[in-house]
Amino acid sequence: MAMDHSSPADLFVVDPYVKMRLRMVAEQLRDRGIRDERVLQAMATVPRHEFVPREAWGEAYDDHPLPIGEGQTISQPYIVAFMIEALGVEADDTVLEIGTGTGYEAAVLSRIAARVFTVERIAALAMRAQENFVRLGYRNIEASVGDGSEGLPRSAPFKRIIVAAAAAAVPDPLLQQLDENGKLVLPVGGADLQNLRLLRKAAGQFTATNLGGCRFVPLITN
Repeated sequence: MAMDHSSPADLFVVDPYVKMRLRMVAEQLRDRGIRDERVLQAMATVPRHEFVPREAWGEAYDDHPLPIGEGQTISQPYIVAFMIEALGVEADDTVLEIGTGTGYEAAVLSRIAARVFTVERIAALAMRAQENFVRLGYRNIEASVGDGSEGLPRSAPFKRIIVAAAAAAVPDPLLQQLDENGKLVLPVGGADLQNLRLLRKAAGQFTATNLGGCRFVPLITN
């Protein structure tokens, strides 16, 4: 996997938003308990403003979601970091993301994992995400359009699965496509009340941990 080894000093030369990004990492992530240095480094490197509409660039590193069109949003930086840290991604892992949006979370994952597969139900968003990946040089991400609740059988199994939209219940295909000793993080619940869950698979059995309340757009299925 190609890694970005640019130092903060180098980034200031080419990226006028780097100061905002580093402040985001320090104040919104590290100060709120995110400890995985790989996650912090990835969030310090990936330009979140490139994944939101240009008119929202000034808010790109603020601690809240932002609209990205098609009735969808990009999650607040803290929840992205929190979910990825809970997922416990290793350098040689293959990750499946459900709910690409414009590609920000997949880009962050790509700085940590060996390969990222991401599925988006809305074709217009998937196209924008793919354009972002190509333009920004994220070469270890494969994006596709489809029903995220069905996972991506052709590329399974996955060591890690992350879902960026709320399902009423954990979709069975995702459980089937999770590799042994794998982890799955997703929000579960209705429109008004959701819980973020971490599922672990060991010896073919699943254990679940509740990570707290959350609010996501619903998982769109066919």
